[in-house]
Amino acid sequence: MTGTKVLVVDDEPTVREVVVGYLRRDGHEVLEAADGSTALALLDSEPPDLIVLDMMLPGVNGLDILRRVRSTSSIPVIMLTARAEESDRVAGLELGADDYVVKPFSPRELAARVNGVLRRTNGRSVASPQPIEYDGLFIDPLSREVKLGGKIIDMTPKEFDVLAFLAGSPRQVFSRAQLLEHVWQSSPDWQDPATVTVHVRRIRNKIEADPEKPRWITTVWGVGYRFET
Repeated sequence: MTGTKVLVVDDEPTVREVVVGYLRRDGHEVLEAADGSTALALLDSEPPDLIVLDMMLPGVNGLDILRRVRSTSSIPVIMLTARAEESDRVAGLELGADDYVVKPFSPRELAARVNGVLRRTNGRSVASPQPIEYDGLFIDPLSREVKLGGKIIDMTPKEFDVLAFLAGSPRQVFSRAQLLEHVWQSSPDWQDPATVTVHVRRIRNKIEADPEKPRWITTVWGVGYRFET
């Protein structure tokens, strides 16, 4: 995984120092920004492979940066937040964040999440490497491309991972805890299951003709989600 470039955006020097140290130890090239304006300039001049982004920043805040990133790119984004409220976490996920870590956090855990996201983004998907196709919906784990009716559907890396994982085991029901374990390589002890709910909602908004009456990803009430062939 050497040669990957990670942008760390946080206004706390101590947090940046620790995070940057762990990421460089893992072989990543690391860029640093202490505020939103610097981060946006680096995104234009030296586009990274992944962004570790603090939600609360002076000037341009993390959500504004995430909104700008998602308007032009599917670069993976892991949010850092000192806020524990579900509404704050959901706000980042709704805008397209792939993961989040609540402060104070273990730098070792954050580095592991960075490496996990990069592995999946670089083509080692959690799903089967064989293309999946059902009734006009085409999912290619190798190119990480989704098409519906021949039209390419833009997805974030984590949205793709969720869809590909579910489609790789059609009609099998997975709980939110199981999806956290298999797709996020996490657990409900570390991560709020609402993360899964938000990602499924975003996927439905992109591939379903009527997201309120989904054809592809259905809810099995009280259990979880399954992919319908």
